[in-house]
Amino acid sequence: MNKIFPSAAAALDGIAHDNQLIAVGGFGLCGIPEALIEALRDSGVQNLTAISNNAGVDGFGLGKLLETRQIKKMISSYVGENKEFERQYLAGELALEFTPQGTLAEKLRAGGAGIPAFFTKTGVGTIVADGKELREFGGETYVMEHALVPDVALVKAHRADKSGNLQFRLTARNFNPAVAMAGKITVVEVEEIVETGAIEPDQVHLPGIYVHRIVLNATPEKRIEKRTITEAPRDQAAQTEAPRDHAVQNEAPHDRAAQTEKAGV
Repeated sequence: MNKIFPSAAAALDGIAHDNQLIAVGGFGLCGIPEALIEALRDSGVQNLTAISNNAGVDGFGLGKLLETRQIKKMISSYVGENKEFERQYLAGELALEFTPQGTLAEKLRAGGAGIPAFFTKTGVGTIVADGKELREFGGETYVMEHALVPDVALVKAHRADKSGNLQFRLTARNFNPAVAMAGKITVVEVEEIVETGAIEPDQVHLPGIYVHRIVLNATPEKRIEKRTITEAPRDQAAQTEAPRDHAVQNEAPHDRAAQTEKAGV
């Protein structure tokens, strides 16, 4: 079975429809399937319920689907970086099922494992538990949470072989494996595709049995969600730069030329 598709649009063809429950991997902007999100936007599907750790930012990630009003409801644990999300929610234009992060992860993991529901202490005594079944275990109160099984799961991995075995890179592993396991149909965007068997078995982070379609995106943007830069104190910067400037001034011209040539300038 060929799981590799020539484009993100082709990978979503025939499986993306109106009124679906979709899940999207990533944590903030780390490990999000950029090309698949854009292809979903361009498909024009409407009234989506989106499960994701976050709602992206304005103009990027799931923020692109919010701008086009294709999402009617978010099931998320963090939504604080998107002004359009805020506007739609406060205006009553967007529904939100705010879910504790650990509970959201377990809802997806349970869905992938065939567990329909589970009990947790998280949220007991808060609005998170409103309308849900409570039960006593060992003298403690727990709230029942239902698993999530999305119609389509959109996932980002670093590498896939042609059978769909996946490797994730560093923190981009976050929600992606759980999202991939939970989806009825799972579409994966990767930066590299290798031959089946090229990934050592003990280096496979998620087996290909969970993966239905693969698309290559070798050059994702990987935007930073919130860049913070701290300037060095002025006196420290001056002390750091002074010896370097002094050394350059005292270099012989031929030494500088040799260094320049060696650097390939």
